[in-house]
Formats: sequence, C-alpha cells, structure tokens
Amino acid sequence: MNINEFSCKERFLRYVTYDTQSSEESLTIPSTEKQKILGQLLLKELQELGINAQMDEHGYVYATIPSNTNAPVPPIGFIAHMDTSPAVSGKNVRPIIHENYQGADIILPKDNQRLCVSENPILQTLIGHDIITSDGSTLLGADDKAGIAAIMDAASLLMRHPEIVHGEIKIAFTVDEEVGRGIEKFDLKKFGATYAYTVDGDTVGDIEVETFNADKFKITITGHSTHTGYAKGKMINATRIAAAFIDALPKDRWSPETTEGREGFVHVNTISGSEEQAVMTMVTRDFVEEELRANELQIRELLDKTIAQYPGAKYTLKVIAQYRNMKKIIDQHPIVLANALEAVKRAGFTPNTKIVRGGTDGCALSYRGIPTPNMFCGEYNFHSKTEFVSVQDMQATVKTIIEICKVWAERSG
Repeated sequence: MNINEFSCKERFLRYVTYDTQSSEESLTIPSTEKQKILGQLLLKELQELGINAQMDEHGYVYATIPSNTNAPVPPIGFIAHMDTSPAVSGKNVRPIIHENYQGADIILPKDNQRLCVSENPILQTLIGHDIITSDGSTLLGADDKAGIAAIMDAASLLMRHPEIVHGEIKIAFTVDEEVGRGIEKFDLKKFGATYAYTVDGDTVGDIEVETFNADKFKITITGHSTHTGYAKGKMINATRIAAAFIDALPKDRWSPETTEGREGFVHVNTISGSEEQAVMTMVTRDFVEEELRANELQIRELLDKTIAQYPGAKYTLKVIAQYRNMKKIIDQHPIVLANALEAVKRAGFTPNTKIVRGGTDGCALSYRGIPTPNMFCGEYNFHSKTEFVSVQDMQATVKTIIEICKVWAERSG
C-alpha cells in the first residue's frame, strides 16, 4: 500500500455533506430519517466493492468481508456512527482543507470562528498535515464520519489486496449514537462479531478502554397558574422554581465546565415549561458507578430544599439508565486490547490507553457480549463549530485497522 491508494479524504469530504443530525426529542429509531440517506450511500459503496452488505429498517448498515485464511480466527468488527450531535447544526456543511498546516491559528470564514493553537495544543503535533474544518457556520461531522471514512477505506484496501491475511471482518454503521440510543435496535446476529472496535476517538495511537457511567434525570416541577393580574398569593411559577434550582447548583465544581480527568459531573441540558409545569433533563456522569446514586441523592436533596421555598409546588424525578463503564468488560478480555496495542505499534505509532470522558456504542456492545474498546480516528473538538480532523491521522487509522486484522489472524492461527 502507498499513499496514493488511500481514499479516506475523498470519502470523508463526501460523507460530511450529508446532514445526519440526530434528535433528542424523537421517539423513533433512527431519530431522524435523514440518517438513512447516508446509510443508503454506504450500502451502495460497500456493494460496489464486492462486499456483502445490508441495511435494516432502523437504518443500521451491516457488512461482512470473508476470511481468506483457514486459521480459526474469531470474527472482528469495526463500527462507526452516522449521526452527528444535536448540539450544533450539521446542515450544509462546507468543508475547508488547510493544506500543509504550519502552526498558526486557523481562521474560519463564517460566524467569527477561530481555531486557536493556545486552546488546541494538539495542533502543534500536526505541522505539515492537511487539516479539514467546516467554514465555521456548522460542525464538521468528523465525529464520526472520520471513523466511517477510515473503515470504508480499510475495507476497500482489504478487497484490493488479497495478500493481506485476515479472518472474517464485520462492519457496522450505526444510528443515534449521539443521543445515547445507538445500540438500542442493533442486531447482534446480523453483526456477528466476537470482538469489535468503535472507530470514534481523537489522538493517533490512543485506544480508549474506560468510559463514564451515565444516567439521565427527567425532572418535572408542578406549580399553579392563574391570571397574572390577580396572581398575588396564588401563582406558583414552575419556571421560576426551575431557575432557582439551577441557580442553587454549585458554580465552582460538579459541572462539565469545572471538571476534568476522572472527575464526574451533573449537567442541565434542557429546560422548558410555563407557570404550571417546567421540565428539565439532566445527565450525571462518573467513572465510578456508585457515584451516580450519590449524585441522584444530592440532586433530590437540592430539589427538596428549593421546593420547600414555594409552598404548594411539587416535583418528580425519573432516573433513566444510559450506559456503563466498559472497563469492567474489557478487563475480562485482555486480548482485545493487547491486539489493538500491538497493531498500533506495527502501524508505526505509539500505543496508548486512556479514559474517555463520554460514552460510545462500545459501552452497550460490551455489556451485550461483544467487548468493544474505542480507537482513534483523528477527530477533535467534537460537537462544535471548530471541529477538525487531520487527513494524515485518518490515514493512520486506516493503517491501524489493517494491522488489527493482521494481528488477529496471526495470533489466532
């Protein structure tokens, strides 16, 4: 393989033009039908490569590259998600390639966006790379179309190079990962992998083996509405109570903007309502599962104190489990990590294990019986208008995927 064989850049530039934003409010799977449009394109491209592929009614795309060895190699899967974050628009993405980047801040032409080196020190390691951004008016979609492009490129190379020895390779492109429902209707039998890797990380060489534990809170505050002109002593304004509760949350700790490393947090992500009723959703995250319950108790205590200041008001709190730390499962199957780290080394990069302050489809898959750590694909500044990816990092991802396939075949033979 040489640099002229890589197709991940062209694939990526094509995929990001598809608006695949998922929705928190939708009850369907996929949460937005437009995700299926990209799915149909990927299905077509896989079939054109001669790969057996299908898309189901929920928009999941499954594909299989047959083994070319007689050795008993377990089926290995690679997964990326098609949806982009609901937080920032993914419509009409206009990618810009900043060729041969030389270390300065990158100015995006729209919406006064600036990619600053001081805020993104990783840029100092990308001198000479070709950096892709949006024009600043939308997110880019590198999360996770960089992963899709790398998997598709690797699949293309495997099909064109039968001399690369590998077992059965399973591919899946999922929907609704960004809203925590990526594996809800995922068909394990159609996927068929014994072990898998999500391709949805950042720095080259990183394999992520530990994630947050995550729950969601739905809080409903009930007040009492009456005519505003005659409301004295009668109205109980639910939105005012919700605001008082939010204002009572700690301002110097316990939130995403004040935590890092292994620190957990709680976060208010939506609020809506009227005098009669206000509804909030919150998320709680921690690497230690028991801390989720502790966070819930603290939230209930704070709600009790706030509600007590407004006689007649009431609240309910519903806890919705989201995902759990994959480390517990990955630790039981050390081979899945060991083979990935060896592949990174053989691809010419420095292997590194790390935690991820978030979750992946691999969390749910691991707990459903398919140990699935997350590997790098060069995406940075997820969920923002300053999101970017390096072409060379995507190529590094392709190389590593190929090496993972080879290592599994070699060590299983």
